[in-house]
Formats: sequence, structure tokens, C-alpha cells
Amino acid sequence: MSLTEKLRAEALRAPVSGIEAVANYGRGRPGLIPLWSGESDLPTPDFISSAAKRGLDAGETFYTWQGGIPELREALARYHKRHFGMEFSPDEFLVTIGGMQAITLALQATAGAGDEAIYLEPAWPNFAAAAGVAGATPVPVPLEEGDNGWYCDVARVEAAVTPKTKAIFVNTPANPTGWTADVETLKALLDLARRKGLWIIADEIYALFHYGGRRAPSFMDIMEPEDRILFVNTFSKNWAMTGWRIGWLRTHPSLGRMFENLIQYSSSGVAQFLQRGAIAALDEGDAFLTAQIAQARAARDLISRKLGETGRVRFSVPPGAFYLFFAVDGMKDSTKAAFDIVDKANVGLAPGTAFGKAGEGYLRACFHRRLDHVEEAANRLADWISKG
Repeated sequence: MSLTEKLRAEALRAPVSGIEAVANYGRGRPGLIPLWSGESDLPTPDFISSAAKRGLDAGETFYTWQGGIPELREALARYHKRHFGMEFSPDEFLVTIGGMQAITLALQATAGAGDEAIYLEPAWPNFAAAAGVAGATPVPVPLEEGDNGWYCDVARVEAAVTPKTKAIFVNTPANPTGWTADVETLKALLDLARRKGLWIIADEIYALFHYGGRRAPSFMDIMEPEDRILFVNTFSKNWAMTGWRIGWLRTHPSLGRMFENLIQYSSSGVAQFLQRGAIAALDEGDAFLTAQIAQARAARDLISRKLGETGRVRFSVPPGAFYLFFAVDGMKDSTKAAFDIVDKANVGLAPGTAFGKAGEGYLRACFHRRLDHVEEAANRLADWISKG
């Protein structure tokens, strides 16, 4: 008897990440510049690490509040008031094991076996995979790429809605394209969700990595308190904390007890000493974040210029997030190209196929790194492209 014979089909069908496949192939190569993952090359700043160490030294190693320690939930309310210009209650926030658990909790609450969940593609692959593991059917709706960049045709989203649809996952600014919804698009999506009785799972983790102003437009700007919107977020991107695995979920306070129960039966909460570091990130990290956004803008402009000068690359300059999603003339197989670039250019990229069928023909480069590394990577890529 095969060991897999009695396992759930949904678990067996969980896909291998196309990003991970290339990273595993190239990891550890001398001199390789890794632009495949969505993270900076900086370690977590000391003011955050020191706060966590103080909590560890103080013996904060016991079971703790399922939804997060009160001090962190209060810090999340302060952070949101500062950046979104409105009042928030600490009871609206729950602390999670990274943004990925926040997404999993949102799916557990909204969609399961026999249900459908719509998402916009090209897309970070984890939402669709998590929906599939939960037993729901992920339904991709392609973004469009026009002369003015990527955009969402809300009519296509509505056409994808069926009686089985329970939720729409909206990531803006988006990974991998950098697409950033304007207020009118957000209003149209919210109107659709209201008319159809759907939940929106809003992934706005790159809201402050926005190059057109203070921050990207948010569903928070237009929603009413009773709207069916779950916000998922993470400390990973803003404060160089990808390895910490700590995030949050924002919801209506009336749903807090339910989500605390879901946390209890999945992870039993986040280590308290890690939450001390998260408080420091929120309360003391704005200057660090501002500097990172400025560097990311410079890196975006640099890699866009370098690859654009080849005359063989097509892309839309991303208004948000920190990825360049680009197509190369004559490239038919992005997965094969990504492996070839590791071998011949010593640069690690993510293949477009990792982001769904709509990503074929593209490659993704994370430019959230020190500028000299981005410049060297761009030069190597330009050389690889020229030898075509």
C-alpha cells in the first residue's frame, strides 16, 4: 500500500513553488545575486532585535494571548492611525504567524470545500495554493497590461463570480506586477462584493511601498465598518523581518473571538518576545521604512533604465511594491530562462510561471537590495539578454 493512498487529495496536489525551485537550484553559488525572493538584503535593524532580546531575557517564553499581547494590538492601532488618518481600536487586530497565517485564517473563515475564491493573476502563488489546500477552488482573473501599465477590469472579475464564489483576494500594490489599484477600482470591487454578498481578503502589505505619494489607496479609505473585508498583513517587508514570521489580521471587532479560536487551534499564538520586537518596529520604525522606500525607488529606476536600454525588454514601471516584472523578446519559456540565467549570468530571478498562467513569458526581479548589487545584476542580465 502506498503511503499517499489515504492522504487528502488537496494536500497531495499542493504545488511546488516555482520560486523555490529556482532558489534551490542556485542557492549557495559563489557570487550569485539573489533577486528571486521578496525581501531586502538587510538584517533586521538593531532597535527591533534588541526589543525582542529584552523580552527573551525577561523570561517572556510562556503561552500568551491568542490574539496578541495588548501592547502590540495597541501599537497596531497607533500605526494605522498614523498612516491611514483615522481612529482604530486595538480589538480590530489579531497577531499571526506571518502574513501567510493571516491569509490561511481568512480562508478558513470564508471559503472551504465546494467554494470558490477569486484572485487576480499574475499573483503571488501562496493564496491560490492555500485555497486549494483548504478545499476551495481558486479562480484566477487576469490583470490586463496596457500602455499605462497593469490594470484590473472589474467586469471580468464580476463575470467570474458564480453561486459558489465566497471571496475575492485583492493584493495591491501587487506582487509580482506592481499593479496598484486606484480609488475608483477599489470602489468598483467593493461595490461588486456588496452586491454579491462576497468577502474581500485585502492584502495591502506593500501599501507604503508606493512611489506615487504617501501611500497607496486602500479599502480602508472607502469602506464602511460593516463591510465584509479582512485585511492581511505582515511585518516582513517594511522592517526587514521576513524570518521572524509575524504578521497581523484586521477585522471587525465582533469577529475577534472567532479568529482567536482559529489561532488557538492552529498555532496557539505568537511568541511574546517576538511581539516585543514588533512593537518597536511599529513605534520606532518609520524612519527606517522611509529610507527603505527611497532606496527601493532608486533601485527601481536603475534596473528599469538598464534593462530598458537593451531594447529587447518589455515592462511597466511598477508604481508600487518592489518587483520588476518584465518580458524578454524571443523568450518562450520563463522557467527555462530563469535556470539559464542562474547558470550564465549568476543572477537569481523568479520565473513568471510561478505566478500563474498569466505570468508566462515574464521574469520577476526583486530590486529591494543595495544599489551596487542591483546595478551589477542589471548589467549581468543585460549581457545575458544581448547574447539572447
